[in-house]
Amino acid sequence: MRLNTVMAWLVVLAGFYFGLSYLLNGDGAAAGFGIVDPAGYYVVKGVRDVAYGLTALILLLLKQRRALGWVVLADAIIPIGDCLAVMTHGGTVGYALAVHGSAAVLVLLTAALLLRETTPAQPQPVPSR
Repeated sequence: MRLNTVMAWLVVLAGFYFGLSYLLNGDGAAAGFGIVDPAGYYVVKGVRDVAYGLTALILLLLKQRRALGWVVLADAIIPIGDCLAVMTHGGTVGYALAVHGSAAVLVLLTAALLLRETTPAQPQPVPSR
């Protein structure tokens, strides 16, 4: 296996490890993160949202529309998770659905449309006589 592939898998696994750590043991993960002031998490959320936007932008500019569709589909978990977080941590269901639920629907619709696209048929060369 190539070193680049191993490193890519480590990045993927680290993302899952840290994300699941926060979901399963938020206090322990937060302590290990090193931010004492809860306002620091706004920076973390902002940086992660910008990183998602950059990932989508790169795929869009490189015309990797199928890959973009899969990334958008996978990242639909962001507004879905935000919706659940608002509903289970003091926010109203109406607000959660209006803001985050509608965002989730838009993201899922975008992913479906991107994944439904077909590549245009390439012109076939005319056989010479």
